[in-house]
Amino acid sequence: MAQLLLFNVFNGLIVGAFYALMALGLSLILNLSGVINFAHGGFLAIGAYLAYTMMPVLGFWGGLLVAPLLTALIGILVERVLIRRLYGRDPLYSLLLTFGLAYVLEDGTRYIWGAQSLPYPIPGWLTTPLSAQYFFLTGYRLFMVALVAVAVGALFLILGRTRLGIRIRAGTSDLETVSALGVNVSILRNLNFGLGIYLAGLAGVLAAGMLGLQPTIGTSLIMPSFVAIIVGGLGSLPGTLLGGLLIGVASGITTVYFPSATEAVMYVMMGLVLLVRPRGLLGEEGRVQ
Repeated sequence: MAQLLLFNVFNGLIVGAFYALMALGLSLILNLSGVINFAHGGFLAIGAYLAYTMMPVLGFWGGLLVAPLLTALIGILVERVLIRRLYGRDPLYSLLLTFGLAYVLEDGTRYIWGAQSLPYPIPGWLTTPLSAQYFFLTGYRLFMVALVAVAVGALFLILGRTRLGIRIRAGTSDLETVSALGVNVSILRNLNFGLGIYLAGLAGVLAAGMLGLQPTIGTSLIMPSFVAIIVGGLGSLPGTLLGGLLIGVASGITTVYFPSATEAVMYVMMGLVLLVRPRGLLGEEGRVQ
């Protein structure tokens, strides 16, 4: 029983890492631009399929490096052509646009790569269990957790130490003042959107190695990512990270005792958090008003 619990907790940690990576990208875009990006899961799928397409030429590691960057470039183009036109309007317009875009991206991947599930090959040495007793501790699973930790650390370093990151944080607090100080807000939003989509692309490549490739790969991750933002707190990136990990581990533990409630537990957590602390665990005062 203890081994089964450990197995599911570790699986929950991995899934929570995906939720956190997705949710951080969503939160970046939402905090600065006010856009609820329902197409985030579609960009995740694009990142995974791009890596799959480039793998015969660049290999696993080349796809892991290049695919998220190409996904970010696609996101930058989408923001410039479509989403930018809706800034300053009712948020419902951007919500409807990204909701429709999610279906366009899903059907686009289905048309190009097919509707059937495809295996995503990873290096054989990464699939080997580290021990016979803890068979679920494979090199790839540990690699995913480590890479997500590095990506999250790099994100917070960018936001805290670079000029772009400082401007993003300042714009999140008061975009009008940032604009008055001479910062090009259009470029800032564009780069911020690309950074958020990069995280979705990276999550897609990592998820493909564990879940396989299918056009709906991002659909199963998008709603839990929104839940992670709400649980952690709107406007708080550390809270978003915490929320993603918490709901992932909670789902893993629930699988052991109440398998039928595995998906429901995250929504129960969200409801309890909203009742006790409406702004989320680490949310900023006033964000929900």
